[in-house]
Amino acid sequence: MAIPELMRILMDKEHLSWEKAWEITYNCCAYTNHTILPEALERWPVTLLQELLPRHLEIIYHINHLHMEQVKTKYGDDAQKLMQLSCIEEGGEKRVNMAHLAIIGSHTVNGVAFIHSEH
Repeated sequence: MAIPELMRILMDKEHLSWEKAWEITYNCCAYTNHTILPEALERWPVTLLQELLPRHLEIIYHINHLHMEQVKTKYGDDAQKLMQLSCIEEGGEKRVNMAHLAIIGSHTVNGVAFIHSEH
């Protein structure tokens, strides 16, 4: 949640533009992956975030929207690719894939072991 929280502070408290807040956030954040097992990665229900942290969820949706625009530019309207790379999981109860969010919002991504950095 560091990425949406820093964006919220920079925009809502410091009154920076989205672009400037994103530049700072992206350059401040790095993600270390501890596992490649999908069942071990956190997925938070959208309903929970909407209830507890609605502003954060709004920011997450906007981050994902901009990311999906980049994905479309690179891969076209490949529905499977869009679904795989979105940080919002649509199947069943909507969830935020926290690893995807961390990857999108980080200038560096690595793993604690070589195998984790390769995927």
